[in-house]
Amino acid sequence: MLVARAMKRFALVCLMAVGCSQEEIVDLDDEWGMAGPLEPTPPPGKEDSELRKGLLVATDTSRTQVWTARNKWEDVDTTAAKAAGLAWAANSGLTWDAKYGAWVASLEWIPSVDGYSTTVRVTTPWGKTLPSPSLECAEMSLFLRITFAAWYELPLFFESQDATGARVYFGHNGVRTAAGRYASSPEFAIKYKDFSKTAGWDVSWPKDTTLRAKRIAGGDDTQVAISPTATFGTYLDELHLNKRAGYFTVMALDYLGSMNLADAANTYNIVPDSVRAGDTLIERWQRSGIGHTLVVKEVHDLPGGSKDVTTISGSMPRRQGVRESGQSSKSYFTSDYTGGPGINSDGDQYAKLGGGLKRWRVAKNVGGYWTNTWMAGDEASWINSTAYARIAERPARFQQILGQVTPQQQRTELLQQIADARHHLSQYPASCSARERREHAFEQLYQVSRSAFGQTTAQVDATYRELADYVLGELEYTKSKTCCWNSSTAAMYDLVMKQAAAEEAAAEAAGTCIAPTVFASRQDGYQKWSAYAATLGRASDWKAWSEDESCPQRNVATDTVATVDATPYCELPTGGGAPTCTDAQEPNDSRTTARAAAGTIASLEICAADEDWFKLAAGGIVRIEFLHASGDLDLAAYDANGTRTQVSESTANTEQVTVPAGGSVRVYGYNGARNAYKLVAP
Repeated sequence: MLVARAMKRFALVCLMAVGCSQEEIVDLDDEWGMAGPLEPTPPPGKEDSELRKGLLVATDTSRTQVWTARNKWEDVDTTAAKAAGLAWAANSGLTWDAKYGAWVASLEWIPSVDGYSTTVRVTTPWGKTLPSPSLECAEMSLFLRITFAAWYELPLFFESQDATGARVYFGHNGVRTAAGRYASSPEFAIKYKDFSKTAGWDVSWPKDTTLRAKRIAGGDDTQVAISPTATFGTYLDELHLNKRAGYFTVMALDYLGSMNLADAANTYNIVPDSVRAGDTLIERWQRSGIGHTLVVKEVHDLPGGSKDVTTISGSMPRRQGVRESGQSSKSYFTSDYTGGPGINSDGDQYAKLGGGLKRWRVAKNVGGYWTNTWMAGDEASWINSTAYARIAERPARFQQILGQVTPQQQRTELLQQIADARHHLSQYPASCSARERREHAFEQLYQVSRSAFGQTTAQVDATYRELADYVLGELEYTKSKTCCWNSSTAAMYDLVMKQAAAEEAAAEAAGTCIAPTVFASRQDGYQKWSAYAATLGRASDWKAWSEDESCPQRNVATDTVATVDATPYCELPTGGGAPTCTDAQEPNDSRTTARAAAGTIASLEICAADEDWFKLAAGGIVRIEFLHASGDLDLAAYDANGTRTQVSESTANTEQVTVPAGGSVRVYGYNGARNAYKLVAP
């Protein structure tokens, strides 16, 4: 039976290679032997307290155990607690829960494998280093917590509920109910190996070939930072000496997601002033559907009592954890979606949807039961999950305490968020999460532009909207089958945008304006684009729709386009339609039509499916200048024979190359990016 463990996908935005097939998902379900779905526990009511009972500590879990809980989260003076670690000195006096936060804060920033963003490097207790795995947003938070608990042999469990109402506990004791092993879940201690107490690992790292083949369900799982063919199982095999922890992590991420993370059984609400590294911020704007999860990475105190908070976010389709700057993170902390005031379009109060700042509960032995509670030092900082008024106050408080920046900086940061969402869409055009993130950033851009610069929505759109924003319009998740499709590709994006550009050109030639067709399922599915691909001789580049996550809306014929505040395409102020993207040097879209370059040439544009060429008889250094946040442009140099000699592909506001005599330069957008720029030549 196809397990609905991917119910978690309803609650993921997370801003990513071919997606898994239906058959692969079934095979994974058959192996785990689970009966799902595993959902959040019932609303807590008065039960949201310090006593979330789990399994009896005295339960015989010798066959199902993943690791032995030799340490306690509250330990400070045991031999293990006094030892120096990854982010703390010897005799630090820190609890293990505080050490978890210190570890997350210590993760080193490094460039992402895509060359576009910044991610983190994970260092293990054995000195190995690995770049961030590619995960969905809630998966990132779960991964970090499980990894730390497994390394340091700390008690851990996540509580969920199956379709019969039985409580299911994922933790160091395996996957169990109060009655015993759940369904046919693995007997981890019997089936898998633990090499953490075995000599020789420092000479030859033990490998588990079966674990290395494991992948997470619900879309593409390619860990490109490891190798083009590596899966998350490969990553975990490199991360853990205890291979049981690797198998458990795959299984936990298969069945648990942001709905379980938002569940009061597993996390609790924290007051804004107590935010720290390792906390999790959850956006939820509907009971069923996509949301967003971010891990708090760093918290810095600023003069005057304010704070600067940076976060890490994964995405769906999966990607390496991405650094969200302080201003970008602030836009999430201050959003109504994080449990703020107001109601959504369904009439639900945001404060009742489970969003907001959360901290992981810690498992303690209380009265002979493993009990999910909090550290003693957090008693004054938690908010009962039914204290809706206090929950709703948090975004406003974050507005007060998070670092204040100028309106110009706010605009720059929001444009970067928009650019990030566009970049993700250029790789995965079906991504509903990236479409939503882009529109959410535009909503905030409208607000700051109106209050600080006196600009109307139409003026903002005339300056910053692109054709792709309309072609990849936001969709209503629960009413659109496209949102379940996580394996669309960059080649498909190119086809969708080429088709849209052709329609736009035809309309302009006819002296009219036609709003672009939103890339979504239509009455005939996706025939419009697959047929166009065939006309270009690229039929093989078009991939058929696949149910890459649990998809109740799979039988929807026509997707539902969401209503957003954007100016209608044909009302944009350039004679009808989107602003014409051209410049005085056009046409110069190939080496044979390159324009002579000398001195400074301003007011240049890279448009959709466009590139600009310039030739230099004497050669020399050529530079382009632009605002990276508005679109990532790159620059390449070629010799007189057309051989590329140098390329500049940074994430700065300038690119520079040296051109051989008689050569030329090519200016182009990274993954289809558009932007205005200035060229400076000798």
